[in-house]
Amino acid sequence: MAINLATKYSDKIASYFSLKSVVDGNTNNDYRFTGAATVQIYTPVTQPLTDYSRTGLSRYGSPAEMQDHTQELALGRDRAFAITIDRGNNDEQMNVKEAGRMLALELDEQVIPEMDRYALGRFIDHAGKIETAASAPTKTDIVTKLSDAMVWLSNKKVPKDGRVIYLGWTYLGVLRTSAEFMGNDTLGSAALRSGAIGSFMGAAVVPVPDEYLKKGSSTCYFLITHKNAVLQPKTIQDYFVKQNPPGINGALLEGRFRYDAFVLGAKADGVYALAASGAVQAAPTLTYTANTKTLSFASASASKIVYTLDGTDPRYSKSALIISGASGTISLSAFAGKTVTIKAVALSGSLFTSAVASLTQVVAA
Repeated sequence: MAINLATKYSDKIASYFSLKSVVDGNTNNDYRFTGAATVQIYTPVTQPLTDYSRTGLSRYGSPAEMQDHTQELALGRDRAFAITIDRGNNDEQMNVKEAGRMLALELDEQVIPEMDRYALGRFIDHAGKIETAASAPTKTDIVTKLSDAMVWLSNKKVPKDGRVIYLGWTYLGVLRTSAEFMGNDTLGSAALRSGAIGSFMGAAVVPVPDEYLKKGSSTCYFLITHKNAVLQPKTIQDYFVKQNPPGINGALLEGRFRYDAFVLGAKADGVYALAASGAVQAAPTLTYTANTKTLSFASASASKIVYTLDGTDPRYSKSALIISGASGTISLSAFAGKTVTIKAVALSGSLFTSAVASLTQVVAA
């Protein structure tokens, strides 16, 4: 007869490492999605000044009705989990899977990282400026690259207060060893924002795992956002522990999360990303053919091209239209004899969104 020796298991659980959210607290909370899956945001179009006239009835100029652009923000993420902890299994594992602790593990190791990775990816893809670098930042030029980004934001009138630099840990290490940085800014100071460990030129520095700033194998070296330029709405964050629900002897852990992330078109200049060369999709080429009154779009390997015919930025415009694939042709006959401004971007599943291509064309009558 065989002798079956008992196997002893530890009464402790070795869980994976986890991180608290690095995005929470660093986004705009002015807009409410409560009870709605979509929010319309209107951006008024202001008018340039004109010379005042001391004669006539229109001394301030001819009045014109204020126009506006509309950005539609639609929640696209509806995620969930369901986990059972059978009482028999748990009893025989020394009750190490206490339901409340297991729920906390699920949130820390799965829910929060997914939300953060998704949000940062969306912010990069819809950044007002995606700059590319021929080579990865080094300790001799990383300060220059960060400084150039901060100067670009300032020239776009982005307020200094509220800026956050998301920096992969690899490049935080590079920054730490930069002689230029060591004498001017601080890391390790009191965190004023979620996840911040210090500041650079007044912006909070938030280190993140390198993978949080990647799209496939495409690398973004750092991302800078202004708090008022980005949103991470979460309309549903429900999670429960149900003891002995129908059909289960034990605990049922369930959770549902309705969320998304957006860049506000009117404040898109408050988002700047530095990506590797070759990590950004090529901007589409726009080719007008007069005799057929058609416009052709093309961007090699793009998954789709998004365009507008009213001069608005297709990344944020409610009027944006889509061409599936890397190329396509549309008719401009409706604009015969008129001037039309076309703007387009190309998207890819593995590369960051292209720069905006633009063409202003007088369509043949």
